[in-house]
Amino acid sequence: MKKKTVLAKSLAVFLALLLFAPQWVIAQSEDGGKTFKQEELDQLLAPIALYPDSLLAQILMASTYPLEVVEAARWAKKNEGLKGDALTSALEKEDWDPSVKSLVNFHQVLDMMNEKLDWTQKLGDAFLAQQKDVMDTVQKLREKAKAQGNLKSSEEQKVVVEKETKTIIIESANPQVVYVPTYSPTVVYGTWPYPSYPPYYYYPPGYTAGAALFSFGVGVAMGAAWGYAWGNCNWHGGDVNVNINQNANINKNIDRSKYQNKVTGGQGGRGEWKHNPEHRKGVSYRDQGTAQKFDRGKSRDTQSREAFRGRAEAGRQDIARGGADQFRGKADAGRQTSSGRSQAGSLDRGGSPRSTDRSAFGGYERGSQTRDSSSRGRQSLSSSGGMSRGGGMSRPSGGGGGGRGGGRGR
Repeated sequence: MKKKTVLAKSLAVFLALLLFAPQWVIAQSEDGGKTFKQEELDQLLAPIALYPDSLLAQILMASTYPLEVVEAARWAKKNEGLKGDALTSALEKEDWDPSVKSLVNFHQVLDMMNEKLDWTQKLGDAFLAQQKDVMDTVQKLREKAKAQGNLKSSEEQKVVVEKETKTIIIESANPQVVYVPTYSPTVVYGTWPYPSYPPYYYYPPGYTAGAALFSFGVGVAMGAAWGYAWGNCNWHGGDVNVNINQNANINKNIDRSKYQNKVTGGQGGRGEWKHNPEHRKGVSYRDQGTAQKFDRGKSRDTQSREAFRGRAEAGRQDIARGGADQFRGKADAGRQTSSGRSQAGSLDRGGSPRSTDRSAFGGYERGSQTRDSSSRGRQSLSSSGGMSRGGGMSRPSGGGGGGRGGGRGR
């Protein structure tokens, strides 16, 4: 018996620890402290790793605000006719992050991020949790594409390889026009090493798969929205740098002062890009560590567990108070029983509740007494053969009547 008791207590302790342990601790023990494995990062970044650096930076930042991406994609379709200053004035009224606004020029990119929303959110989660790993993965994928002969300079883009670091930089051949490449990730990088993690892909409307290994659509002229594109890849630091004065000549109607203290970690609107939780708009973070990093407190699971603890504690206090009140009530009833035992005995034998429980069943007891009186009256009428006033036979009292009354009492 003692062994069973000890085993039961041990099991209870284990279940309690499992229930209240932070979920991020469990998650980290499973993946070695990494939110995404390398094969998952390759899978996520394959469709955009060969984009120009400036455009890639906007996508990475914007992916951390998936709800705003959806809003911007819908807004862009409704306002396709807006150009120049009119577009700037309209965008200034929206409270989206600048990186999201910068993508309004690129309908193909916004459509991709909107239609592949699961990919967009995972990409943002990866960039928030493992920013340097994301940047390193892009470089590794570019190296693979270049080794296959599928990444080189052209009329649309300029591919530069730094001599010392071997860092691969992709720029627009014409600073005023950005071309978005379309390619097959399963081919352009050579044999894909992770069959269980096939790369994401997106082919814009009108694209014929297999027609060209690496192609460009119509170039996108840098319009008003691109004035918000003041982020760029910092390959040596493994992050994205921001300078809000960048692209100032493209659009001078943007109120840049309101972004200075929100989008960078430096001074004067330049420095390392920092995620702004305000633009997350309620979208939950993937893991507890990221949530804490951006001062979003505890995850929903943790909040639920704390709420449960609060309710449990309140319940224990209520039970304690209720037990004390019940004890006092029974003690008082016991004293009353001692002084009037003969009366209480007659009620007990009659099947009604004991006097010690009158406070809980007082209504039931009074109802029973009323029904007994009514039954005696009906029996008297029945024995004399009388009729009720309405001309109907009075129902005889008995076990059935008592049963109905008892059911209502319960």
